[in-house]
Amino acid sequence: MEDLPLDQVRTLLAVVDEGTFDAAAAALHVTPSAVSQRVKALEQRTGRVLLMRTKPVRPTESGQVVVRFARQLARLERDARAELGLDDEQGPVRLPIAVNADSLATWFLPALTRITQDPPIAFELHREDEAYTTTLLREGQVMAAVTSSPDPVAGCTVRRLGKVRYLAVAAPEFAARHRTGTLAHDLQRAPVIVFDRRDDFQDAFVRSLTRGKGRAGRVRHHVPTSEGFSDAVEAGLGWGLVPEAQAEPRLRDGVFVALAPGRPMDVPLYWQQWKLDSPALAEVARVVEEAAAAVLRR
Repeated sequence: MEDLPLDQVRTLLAVVDEGTFDAAAAALHVTPSAVSQRVKALEQRTGRVLLMRTKPVRPTESGQVVVRFARQLARLERDARAELGLDDEQGPVRLPIAVNADSLATWFLPALTRITQDPPIAFELHREDEAYTTTLLREGQVMAAVTSSPDPVAGCTVRRLGKVRYLAVAAPEFAARHRTGTLAHDLQRAPVIVFDRRDDFQDAFVRSLTRGKGRAGRVRHHVPTSEGFSDAVEAGLGWGLVPEAQAEPRLRDGVFVALAPGRPMDVPLYWQQWKLDSPALAEVARVVEEAAAAVLRR
């Protein structure tokens, strides 16, 4: 493959970020025709379709590779200019990071407060389920992610952070009302709290009790925040798997009861990030790893 002209690469990134060719043209101070010609020329050079012409436009799988390259190139250029003192009035370093809701609600945000902020860093956090955060990495939308996947995205490194332990809990009145037989039988019939339609974590817990058969109850309340999830369980809407850090205080206070003492669910977490020699990204990785070592199970 021939070399990738930087003006064409940057134009493709602008189209993806702005959503349309016209908006990209306005951001680049060129005509929409020039934007279209650059994208077409890049597609001819790579021999691949790079954009799906939808509204907003979306990169194809090949386009994601080029977008990721463009973002990495922009990051390296910014760091180099800063080290050379060429950008005295530049704004803060922008770091887009994907992180799951439970980590956000427990240990991740305190970790970010330990960063020196010299130069200042502006965090752009994307909340996504840990099973899907690598998708944002693959698409080039974020530079790093907390994920449950140990398999590195192309162009990324992986570090193991530890395990988050989840406990199956319910409000005392809810548990008493729905205890009619075995635990596996009850959990397949009782209302359950799930994060969203993709959340099969509670189903996986039921399968662990039934040798791979069945799923959680048909009445499924969707509560897409970590704090709201725990509050919904406490309110008695259904049972659910709550992070140990959030569940234990409520167990001590008697507002939760453990449904399956001695049968926790552990989810391993990893830190994936671009292979970039970026001081800001390296600093974030360091404090995240230290914070995880202090709070997550090894």
